Amino acid sequence: MKQLILFLKFILGICLFFPLPLKAQEVNDTVRVLFIGNSYTHYHDLPEMVRQIASHAGMHEKMKVSSTSFTPGGCTFKKHLENPELVKALKNGKWDFVVLQEQSTAPAQKTKSVIENVYPYAARLAALATEGSPDTKVIFYMTWGHKDGFAPAADHYPIITTYEGMQDRLITSYIEMAHDNGAMCAPVGMAWKKMRKERPYDTLYWPDRSHPSRLGTYLAANVIYSTMLGKPYQTTWTGGLDAGLAEYIQQTAQQTVFDNRSLLNIK
Repeated sequence: MKQLILFLKFILGICLFFPLPLKAQEVNDTVRVLFIGNSYTHYHDLPEMVRQIASHAGMHEKMKVSSTSFTPGGCTFKKHLENPELVKALKNGKWDFVVLQEQSTAPAQKTKSVIENVYPYAARLAALATEGSPDTKVIFYMTWGHKDGFAPAADHYPIITTYEGMQDRLITSYIEMAHDNGAMCAPVGMAWKKMRKERPYDTLYWPDRSHPSRLGTYLAANVIYSTMLGKPYQTTWTGGLDAGLAEYIQQTAQQTVFDNRSLLNIK
């Protein structure tokens, strides 16, 4: 009996010095992100770019990202709410971030149209996100104006027939959506505007003059990661771009986010 007790003490001592892995109790450090948008999010796989930027960041800025996306072409917030699979995904919860991107022209329309056709559905999506995941952080992904503005609006709303006019309307609408819903805003459109001014020779647009080029998506991904992380970072992942250009984009994204925290509702 005495020998058995001594043996058990010996085993206990080993366990104290060399603890066995507690697989069932391991902390899951993966950040789960749900992207809800359309082709602006789908082009060049924006969610994957965010994951790559995060996984190649410095030791104290690294984030392991897992994402799910709903990005059918041209889809509006209203149309997304008609998708039972999306509603189910929101209600099932466990999302750390939910990123919401509206159809490219809808938030740039007249105020009355935005109030009727965008804001109610933005609010419903944000509410579903927080109902399913009480601790989630909702991010409204501010998009950019078309390269030459939205020409079909000429007869009804000439303000947005130029890039500048369209971009300013988008900025206002997305910031209002963020503040109205207790959410954050990822200011991709603001960073886009800054880069167009500073480096007009770099191509942010796809040949259709609306969708993003790979460079444009890389800019968007860095803005969204900056918004998610909430602090400066460095990443070695360039997305296949020239290292100097990639560094400029990273700095532009971070400066746009961190210089405008209050405006963007980033605590």
